[in-house]
Amino acid sequence: MDKPVFLETKNIIKKFNEVTAVNDVSINIYRGEIRGLIGENGSGKSTISAIISGLLPKTAGELMLQGASYNPKSPLDARDNKISMIVQEAGTIGQLSIAENIFLGDEVRFYKNGVIDRKRMQQEAEKALALIDYGDMDVSLPVYKLNFEQRKLIEIARALYYEPELFIVDETTTALSHDGRQLIHQLMRKLRDQNKAVLFISHDLPELMEICDALTVMRDGNLITTIDRAEFDEHYIKQSMVGRVIEGNYYRSDFDGSHGEQVMMRVNGVHTSLLQNINLELHQGEILGIGGLSGSGMHEIGKVMFGELKPDQGEVIVYGERPPSRKQAEAAKHENDQQQLYPQLVKNVQTAIANQIGYVSKNRDQETLIMEASIKENLVLSALDKLAKFGLILPAQEKSFAAKQMQNLNVKASGMNQPVGELSGGNKQKVSFGKWIGNNSKILILDSPTRGVDVGVKTTMYQLLYALKQQGYAILIISEELPELIGMSDRILIMKDGKITNQFIRDEHLSESMLIDYMI
Repeated sequence: MDKPVFLETKNIIKKFNEVTAVNDVSINIYRGEIRGLIGENGSGKSTISAIISGLLPKTAGELMLQGASYNPKSPLDARDNKISMIVQEAGTIGQLSIAENIFLGDEVRFYKNGVIDRKRMQQEAEKALALIDYGDMDVSLPVYKLNFEQRKLIEIARALYYEPELFIVDETTTALSHDGRQLIHQLMRKLRDQNKAVLFISHDLPELMEICDALTVMRDGNLITTIDRAEFDEHYIKQSMVGRVIEGNYYRSDFDGSHGEQVMMRVNGVHTSLLQNINLELHQGEILGIGGLSGSGMHEIGKVMFGELKPDQGEVIVYGERPPSRKQAEAAKHENDQQQLYPQLVKNVQTAIANQIGYVSKNRDQETLIMEASIKENLVLSALDKLAKFGLILPAQEKSFAAKQMQNLNVKASGMNQPVGELSGGNKQKVSFGKWIGNNSKILILDSPTRGVDVGVKTTMYQLLYALKQQGYAILIISEELPELIGMSDRILIMKDGKITNQFIRDEHLSESMLIDYMI
């Protein structure tokens, strides 16, 4: 290798209590190269990048930066050493402005007579956004007013403003639309061509093979192999990741799009600031997919159906087992026929949960999970009313409930008391699923359900969703991944500019290009 080494990890070890997350890993990261880092969830790839970027301290080993010892104490310390990282989940603070987020921790550069010069800060923030051709944006706006993709683009602008010599991208592209992905690909190539280094972490193997010059594979905290671009082979890389041969397709093998007749949810004429006259039905035993570009309104539909976003017009009706009135409840006690479902307006999240609706947000770490809480606490949160007896919840019941969900979903952790924030992306997503499945939610609204998870976890999730469909669950999948929608859905609704533009029924001849025609 004739390229100069920018950063070297020597025998790095990282332990979380008794769990070894990174085990004796040595990697050279070169200037003028885009290095891919791949592995199953929990393989250690995000942990090693967090150590390099100052987010986590190493347990043992040594870091060398351009031949000198390097021991970052924080991300700000790493940034001072020309290393910037974009994390997988939200890396902004919602209540702060765009400008304040871009210069978070570096406000001192704008001090003037002991006061922050807001005007100059905003001018520099506009320069940062110009680096990614973001367009006109009021940088005084609080970040919570932006969608998830816009927030990620703010993070990219912040990283590039400080002119990094090593740019670390951890799973960020899974949160971006097609245009957003193209933008970050272009930026990575530009940095490489400027003789800078890029470390790119992703589960999207075709994307890695397209972008990277070399690919390092990790498994169970160990470095398995590094493969040069000329030797890229998809089957070999997958086998290296999981330690076994991956065969076949992890999507559904059947093309039967049939489902039950019972409508479980109905959206009638819903309007919001983005959505326009949305009408749809979700049936028992159905997997309904919704696809579109970022900004099409598909993510807002999930929020409306869960009662998190109130429509300006229209209504959402859920057909649940809970009678909405005392009179109906009394009548139900004497009903000998098959179980009856009762229509009820979804007015808020409480109504949704009471009627067995579960929701996994695209912004998982901010809206679905409590990062500081334990796995057990997150899993039981939505099932407290079911676990309670005479107003009391016994610890033994909580433990039994959490243990069952962890076993069913094969959650890899040191124990149920481990904070969720310490888990890999795939194991966080498993906890998100378990939170609602354990609650016996019969209606699941899943926004980007496999974002940031590896092929093994995807297989587990898809098998679970298909099994739940067969058990009569009603499942809504919102996704920007067209192969996922085609591979799993009984019906697909495509959205554009806040409207449903077409419907597709499950068919073996359905292609991505057919869907894209109604998205753009």
